[in-house]
Amino acid sequence: MDLLEELRWRGMFHDMMPGTDEHLRQNAPITGYIGFDPTASSLHIGNLATIMLLVHLQRAGHRPLALVGGATGMIGDPSGKSAERNLLDEEALRRNQAGIRAQLEKFLVFDDSPTGAKVVNNYDWFKDFGFLQFLREVGKHLTVNYMMAKDSVKRRISGNEDSGAEGLSYTEFSYQLLQGYDFFHLYKELGTTLQMGASDQWGNITTGTELIRRMSNGEGKAYALTGQLITKADGTKYGKSETGTVWLDPTMTSPYQFYQFFLRAEDVDAPRLIRVFTLLTEEEIKAIEAEHAQNPGLKTLQKALAKDVTIRVHSEAAYEAAVAASEVLFGKGGDLTTLSEQTLRDAFAGLPHLQVPRTDAADLNVAVLLSDATEKQILSSRGEVRKLVQSNGLSVNGTKLTSSETPVADLALLHDKYLVVKKGKKEYFLVELV
Repeated sequence: MDLLEELRWRGMFHDMMPGTDEHLRQNAPITGYIGFDPTASSLHIGNLATIMLLVHLQRAGHRPLALVGGATGMIGDPSGKSAERNLLDEEALRRNQAGIRAQLEKFLVFDDSPTGAKVVNNYDWFKDFGFLQFLREVGKHLTVNYMMAKDSVKRRISGNEDSGAEGLSYTEFSYQLLQGYDFFHLYKELGTTLQMGASDQWGNITTGTELIRRMSNGEGKAYALTGQLITKADGTKYGKSETGTVWLDPTMTSPYQFYQFFLRAEDVDAPRLIRVFTLLTEEEIKAIEAEHAQNPGLKTLQKALAKDVTIRVHSEAAYEAAVAASEVLFGKGGDLTTLSEQTLRDAFAGLPHLQVPRTDAADLNVAVLLSDATEKQILSSRGEVRKLVQSNGLSVNGTKLTSSETPVADLALLHDKYLVVKKGKKEYFLVELV
């Protein structure tokens, strides 16, 4: 597989240094790396695009290296930021690094072959590197003028209060020098000759190539390649839902929520997303797009995208559970009793979740429960409940109500405490007896 050709048709390529193309086409495998920020215990959808750069590098016959920034994570990269981040201690960073490695193992092949992936932590070579030693051996090779010319630095230094910028501390200013040394260390110790990343990392990456050249008396050659930032059609970053960042860790973003996030992708965004986040071939994607165009309402493109990514990030079982929950909850039939409690709660994240004391509900009928007992958040009066029941527009746990006088005690609870109330065709409420 030709790496650059693959990245270009997928819309993932942004820029590269001169000579990178020829370097990638040499017969022997090269080693390329991407750095990952360990300030959270999980990677997220935004990181997944850069993970896919490593995946394609390995598929093209090269060795992918993932650098977890245990040292640089204590400082924070100023690229794309207007304020300095909160710093984490070493223990928290170590926990986060362990979680990130486990996630990377789902995408890359880790073995002892020439193309086997490897994870390294820059804390291992920075922890015993003294400040004065670093200034003497590394800092002298780059001028302040060179470092200040980087866009990420200029934006922070020239920013004003109206732009939201808060200036740049020396700590963050030094970040590009530290990341540059990472590249030099990996070049010297592991023969790493390529660094990749998102387009906003160009300045940091090229600092590394320049440092390698200067610290090897002009003889060292290293290369840079960046991928496109993943944005929506309106230019905003892709990777957040109504409830926040979409994480790869199932305890932070459930498989159901993860699946739904991709399923809800806009038609204008889905063609690019399926190219970036899946390994489907160009021919397969074009066939899916042609089928989607015949009836966009069926969401053929989004379903293919959501299926592929959910299976690879989570599992086929998690994908099937997410589909089953979607079919039950969105009018395609199915039995609510088949859903686990966690899936049920995940499915209603962001929707009304009403709690009623179990002792209060014991002597109520449906009309009172769905109006007064739930503070009229479902229906405003008992009369409205009766009218909706008569028009066949109210169901509880998938069963149409035939009488507003039905005692709550006669309703079969899900997991001994939940009632899924469906009002009309699309409005859902989760009532929990506590």
